[in-house]
Order: sequence, then C-alpha cells, then structure tokens
Amino acid sequence: MKIAIACDHGALNLKRTIIAYLEEHGYQYVDFGTDSFDSCDYPDYALPAAEAVASGECDKGIVVCSTGIGVSIVANKVPGVRCAHCHDSYCAKYTRLHNDANMLAMGEKVVGPGYALEIVETFLTTPFEGGRHQRRVDKITQIEKKYCK
Repeated sequence: MKIAIACDHGALNLKRTIIAYLEEHGYQYVDFGTDSFDSCDYPDYALPAAEAVASGECDKGIVVCSTGIGVSIVANKVPGVRCAHCHDSYCAKYTRLHNDANMLAMGEKVVGPGYALEIVETFLTTPFEGGRHQRRVDKITQIEKKYCK
C-alpha cells in the first residue's frame, strides 16, 4: 500500500513521526512536503497529496496541519477524495468501515504523537465494510458529479 503524506509547518513533527511509523511497518509513501518549519500555505501540500490519492498514484493519504481542519477542507475539494478529520481511533475505524475514507487528516496541536500513530494504524488497517454503506458512498460520488464540473 502506498500512502501520500503532506503537512504544513505546523505539523512537521507529526508528519516525521508518521513517516517513521510507515517505514517501520513496511508502507511505501510519497512525501509531498513541507520539510521546513518556515511558514507556508497548507493547500500547496495537501492538494498534491489528495490528487495522488484521487488519481490512484497512492492508495490512501494522510494530511496534517496544526488542527487538521485546513488540510481536510483542501483534500475534500478533490473529486474522488473522502478525507476524514479524525482525532480518535473510533472515528478512524468507522470512517473506513462506513465511509470508505481514503484520506486521514489530523492536527499536531490536537493529538499527541502516540495516539496519532494509533489513529493512523486503525485507519490503514481497517477495511471498508461495503454492503449498505456502499450505497451511501455511491451517493457521495453522485453529489461530486453534480457539483464538481
């Protein structure tokens, strides 16, 4: 499984922690930046990560900023992306089971590194349940087709 990962300056430490986890657990990843604590604009990094997921270059994505809010908004502008803003493992589990989320957003200033890795592990290892939930995901896709022209 190949993971797209990106952050802004406010979550570089969390991104580095997640990358270490990915490497330790044998995941491939593409790092879309940033690699500096210098102030930057999160859309410049979250967008290419989301595009990589939407295109199939990457199977899933993880985007992080100070709160996780900005990067999740950006990622969800890309058709085909279902980015879940999660700060607990329960939400990470159920967004995979029920929503087939393909991207995870978190905030470095909201979640500590230990719990963030539990959230990442839950997100990456929980399968989509399908069944009645597929019908709902299909409706999300229809909304995208209606409004994303």
